[in-house]
Amino acid sequence: MIDVPRRRAARTAASRPAADGEPELRHRVVHGHRRAFRMAGAGPALVLVHGIGDSSATWAGLLPALARTHTVIAPDLLGHGDSDKPRADYSVAAYANGLRDLLSALGVESATLVGHSLGGGVAMQFAYQFPERTERLILVSSGGVGREVNPALRLASLPGAQLALSALRLPGARLQVGLAVRLLRFLDTDLGQDAPELLQLVDALPDATSRNAFVRTLRAVVDWRGQVVTMLDRCYLTAGMPTMLLWGDRDSVVPVRHAYGVHEAMPGSRLEIFEGAGHFPFHSDPDRFRTLVEEFTRTTAPADWSRDRWRALLRAGRPRTPATGLADATAQDLREASERSGA
Repeated sequence: MIDVPRRRAARTAASRPAADGEPELRHRVVHGHRRAFRMAGAGPALVLVHGIGDSSATWAGLLPALARTHTVIAPDLLGHGDSDKPRADYSVAAYANGLRDLLSALGVESATLVGHSLGGGVAMQFAYQFPERTERLILVSSGGVGREVNPALRLASLPGAQLALSALRLPGARLQVGLAVRLLRFLDTDLGQDAPELLQLVDALPDATSRNAFVRTLRAVVDWRGQVVTMLDRCYLTAGMPTMLLWGDRDSVVPVRHAYGVHEAMPGSRLEIFEGAGHFPFHSDPDRFRTLVEEFTRTTAPADWSRDRWRALLRAGRPRTPATGLADATAQDLREASERSGA
């Protein structure tokens, strides 16, 4: 395994030069694939996991401040950013395995995981597969906790998606997308709250390799009916693990009702809602986001994992969900998840 600074001449939005104080991209070769990451600071380990189509650059505004109190590791997931984009397994479980191996290569034995969108699903899967290495969970507009997802992602999972995405690189296409996104913002729609990020997503798919990796990742978690992966049936296993949920109340990608559902399904979790924010609350209000993360890691003790306790939780099983109010919606998501698992 090799640790080298970034040397690529070609630059995309995901591999732009680092700003002052922002750690530069580095690489490790793990299992024959280059994996890009940013790492800075000293103290308890804090791992920032981005969402689909994104990269570690999404955390750029937060990294220097968080690095004052933590060892911060922000990877580019395989198939994203400046990491390699092979024809490979892009499932949530594979991402969790890859994250474990990268952290092991970097000498990080346990960490607090901060996961956004797809990254939230990866963080939950990591906690499920490797509870002894997970100190805390911070889930940000997380996937994997309900069926609903933005219709655009459902469409992108259909056959022919690569061809449609390649059309975004035609002359004038970005201008048209930009005009549509600005119109959504002008009309004060929920989707418009994330207009800059939507444009960056277009820029992050410059070639066929990037587009193929994006579609393979998407199809691992979404189909035409919505999200196909859920952690709701295993959320009870987080009992005793400090967990905080951060969500924008105008999230048009993963609706805020998912936040309330997973809050109910995760014993002892803490829920913070960002009013007026969309799918990227850490962009909408970075100061509040940073303060919450620092306060949460400072005032909670790392999870104390026990094999005997894990066994007892598994034997007891998931608590029965009362069929009232919001809990009824959570129970419906669980029933739909069971149906999808059996499909």
